[in-house]
Amino acid sequence: MADPFSDPNADYLVLVNAEGQHSLWPASAQVPAGWEVTHGPTGRQDCLEFVEGSWRDMRPATLIASAGEG
Repeated sequence: MADPFSDPNADYLVLVNAEGQHSLWPASAQVPAGWEVTHGPTGRQDCLEFVEGSWRDMRPATLIASAGEG
């Protein structure tokens, strides 16, 4: 069985959690609790480009807020 997280021909989603963290997720897999779809379903590369363009600060939202930056 192929790895569903790296199949270049599969459709993917971009998920975001309450901390603003992003995840590339196979569209064929159930979205885990605590995560919401923010992009897709679409191709893997499109999702990766979306993540690169929208997730600029890798720190969790609570850390950003505690530093007075949010």
